[in-house]
Amino acid sequence: MILAAGRGERMRPLTDHTPKPLLRAGGKALIDYHVDALVAAGIRCLVVNHAHLGEQIEQHLGSGGDRGCCIHYSREGEALETGGGILKAMSHLKDPFLVVNADIWSDIDYAALAIGRDDLARLVLVDNPQHNPEGDFRLEDARVQPRDNRPALTFSGVGIYRKALFAGCRPGRFPLAPLLREAMARGRVGGIRHPGGWMDVGTPARLRELDERLRALRRD
Repeated sequence: MILAAGRGERMRPLTDHTPKPLLRAGGKALIDYHVDALVAAGIRCLVVNHAHLGEQIEQHLGSGGDRGCCIHYSREGEALETGGGILKAMSHLKDPFLVVNADIWSDIDYAALAIGRDDLARLVLVDNPQHNPEGDFRLEDARVQPRDNRPALTFSGVGIYRKALFAGCRPGRFPLAPLLREAMARGRVGGIRHPGGWMDVGTPARLRELDERLRALRRD
């Protein structure tokens, strides 16, 4: 599942007329990097949720046939946050399922990701960027725990989840983090650190930075 329903307030005015996943870096829409990487990893059934200007995302991606996959859309009149958005799309998802934020860029190898047999989630963590110096979660012995006074890492926006994580949730708007923290308290969230390329493309400045980075890679 690709999460593409965010409004992109920090990206305004770029997102006033273009949904954030369709903003371009390196000559390509952000969401295209994810679709291409997922298909390359052998994932052929994708779900994309959307809200703000979502019809543009559907027009851009289509049914996925020309990209080697099948794309289903979960349409949200108003963005339901991560937890609510995933729950709304649950009927389209297999168990377990991979979720990727549309507004990141990375070179994570999706084919190499797996979830532990007894885990409810497995998160990909990265070194802390300048805009999130304190991090989000701790990673010790491949287990993820809430942040405390010890060194933490940043959640990459990529994770594998089991449907059981959402047991008892009701349709509507709600965040994912409380569900993860509850599962962490039970020791049921695994994790890995991704040492490679990653960027949260959350502001125009970071979008320009990514664009320059990707164009430089092409020249090399």
